[in-house]
Amino acid sequence: MHRWLAATIIGLVLTAIGPAGLPASEVVDRSESPLTEVLRIVPDAVTLIGPDAVQQLAVEGQEDGKDRTSSARFSSADESVVVVDDSGMISARGDGKTIVRIEAEGRQVEVPVEVRAFDNPPPIHFTNQIVPIFTKLGCNAGGCHGKSGGQNGFRLSLLGFEPELDYETLVKEGRGRRVFPAAPEQSLLLLKAVADVPHGGGKLLVEDSHEYRLIRRWIAEGMPVGDPEAPTVARIEIHPPSRVLDQGTDQQLVVTAVYSDGSTEDVTRWAQYESNVSEIANVAEGGRVRTADLPGMAAVMARYQGKVAVFRATVPRGEPVADPINFSPNNFVDELALAQWKELGLTPSDLCSDEEFIRRASLDITGTLPTVKEIDAFVADADPEKRARLVDTLLDRPEYAKVFAVKWADILRNKRAGNARNQRSTFRFYDWIRRQIDQNTPFDEFTRQIIAASGTPETAPATVWYRDLKQADEFVDDAAQVFLGMRLQCAKCHHHPFETWSQDDYYGFAAFFGRVGRKGSLTSQKGGSDELVIFSKRSGQVSHPKTGQAMQPKGLGEAEPFAIPAMEDPREVLVDWLAREDNPFFAPAVVNRYWAHFFDRGLVEPIDDLRETNPATNPALMKALSDDFIASGYDLKHLVRTLTTSKLYSLSSEPNETNARDTQSFARFYPKRMSAEILLDAISQVTRVPNRFDGLPSGFRAISLPDESVRSDFLDTFGRPMRDTACECERIEDASLSQSLMLLNSAEVQARLSDDAGRAAALAADPRPIEERIDELFLQTFARTPSDSERATAIFHVESKPGQEREAFEDILWALVNAKEFQFID
Repeated sequence: MHRWLAATIIGLVLTAIGPAGLPASEVVDRSESPLTEVLRIVPDAVTLIGPDAVQQLAVEGQEDGKDRTSSARFSSADESVVVVDDSGMISARGDGKTIVRIEAEGRQVEVPVEVRAFDNPPPIHFTNQIVPIFTKLGCNAGGCHGKSGGQNGFRLSLLGFEPELDYETLVKEGRGRRVFPAAPEQSLLLLKAVADVPHGGGKLLVEDSHEYRLIRRWIAEGMPVGDPEAPTVARIEIHPPSRVLDQGTDQQLVVTAVYSDGSTEDVTRWAQYESNVSEIANVAEGGRVRTADLPGMAAVMARYQGKVAVFRATVPRGEPVADPINFSPNNFVDELALAQWKELGLTPSDLCSDEEFIRRASLDITGTLPTVKEIDAFVADADPEKRARLVDTLLDRPEYAKVFAVKWADILRNKRAGNARNQRSTFRFYDWIRRQIDQNTPFDEFTRQIIAASGTPETAPATVWYRDLKQADEFVDDAAQVFLGMRLQCAKCHHHPFETWSQDDYYGFAAFFGRVGRKGSLTSQKGGSDELVIFSKRSGQVSHPKTGQAMQPKGLGEAEPFAIPAMEDPREVLVDWLAREDNPFFAPAVVNRYWAHFFDRGLVEPIDDLRETNPATNPALMKALSDDFIASGYDLKHLVRTLTTSKLYSLSSEPNETNARDTQSFARFYPKRMSAEILLDAISQVTRVPNRFDGLPSGFRAISLPDESVRSDFLDTFGRPMRDTACECERIEDASLSQSLMLLNSAEVQARLSDDAGRAAALAADPRPIEERIDELFLQTFARTPSDSERATAIFHVESKPGQEREAFEDILWALVNAKEFQFID
């Protein structure tokens, strides 16, 4: 069979706002300078306490908000009181008062500075002042001394979350060799840090650095722990919280720690920073953000002492564009997307064709290619509301429930795991999921029937979720990831490094599952199966692994735990909390999942990693969708209808000059690969050869498979997950060589092409003109007719093989199935 013909045939709405709680100084140049911008200095006055105090300054325009710090010149009027470096960092040098002058763009601003207690400073506090240095330098990171076994006999708590352990390790372990108060410079801690003694981590400090002097003074003072009643960091604030920045420009951040007693301290120097999209905005040490030449939105996380804050950067394209043409919003999705495009200077692509839309919507909603008859009827329909009517029709088809049943069966880990005794229960769970989606059960009720499931798989199929989840931490990890879109695993052992969640939060959440009981069913006791009965016990608890304290059930972010009577199932209380209208996690999690299903990527990526430090690319849109979903009564069909009837979903994937590099704002449609099950069914549909799975009837669709144990080399090659985790990332969507080889020459695909009852054989026997048959084949495969050159080439190939028309049509069908246009939803 000639396959060479293939190549021939296939040929955020953000606005710049002022500082949060930080005073600022401004000056108006009243000279005859042509410059008109007023300078603003943050903060507008500085007080430093002790020899170790510092303060970062930020220089910006009062009106335009643009940062001038990198171009400003700084000087101290009295360097015996303070010095200031080129970045605008002020350091104390002696008691007294002075001013720091800032010159930028022909203007000069003066900031008053006072230094107190330089010669008689308060005692150093180990937790508040020393531990942050180890965190900043990476000493207590997971790859260094912060890992569970430490490094070379020296162990620190991960990211400094247990300062008591760190103090014991530094001061009392190793026979006290690590610190030497009689000669602080000879302390092993400092000798290794400056690389005077071999150190696997390399040189981390220089002897004249601020950090070196602070550690040396701490050792010289006898390594004080500090006042146990000293205030602790309650939160950190970042200035500015958001900015619209030009491409290739800087923004100086100022990070302030707010303590439990209301006092504040500049911690810009010691905070750690990380950008979630470094291609748009990166961040250097000291909080200097630098934008690249790519438009979009980026969030920069600042972390200090377990607290986090976020700076959001919006980077427009930088070139003026006309208002978007031919885009009148259908709903609030379009309105909020349009507002962000204007902010970024993007023009959306044109709308896709009717042929593209019916193929896109049919595959996304039902996992099924539209038929030739359906395509012709849709294109001929003159009703301007036909796309919305198509969505309603697709939502009413049984295939809709099957497609999303596969999605939720993946997430809920419905798997047989090679155990034949589990087959009946996995089939029941899958069928239960499919029926809930088909009946459009409200998502909060769907969740309740899973989390609070009691009974056996026969009486309550959702109890299968509990089959592989046995420990409290397993419940937390899966429940948080599935229903809250959060990855809480880190908080199991220590404070979450990118979030506010602690071990107390983790085990407070785990306590909701403390009374889950399980026992063998009557059937299992008779040897007929290994099914379990899941029930709520009258007692049971989850203990904190370090304190041994019995934890009380507590929702994430709640101030107090819930008091739950002995006769009430704590899991019911958990679902009540999840479904509360003011719950900030539940609705966004499912909204983001469904958005990613239809638009190829979530408003938050990864889709199950929602956190303050990883915000949505369009926060206003995420909130509006979540509020609308809640107001609808958690109606999943309503959510699907809202997304797919938006103009956003109807955009073409063809880029224009403004959105060609856009990867976040959905100003064009992002093509996506068909999932393994949908692709196999599509091949079955275009070849007219039904699927055959062992133990199942002929023609059984891949989107109807209940679990992962039904054998299929094709599905495994194209990324079907084993359902070992609750993460959708387990489904592999990246292309691979083995996939190409599977389509090009596997026996399974070849057998479908050459089947006597298949489409190629039927087309060869069809008396219609070759042109009509070629057009039908293209319509069924691509939902479009061929171009003139494609049609001419295909006709030529058929006519060049007299008496071998069937083989010729097999060649053409093979080429079309191997085309990217077929394998992608576009």
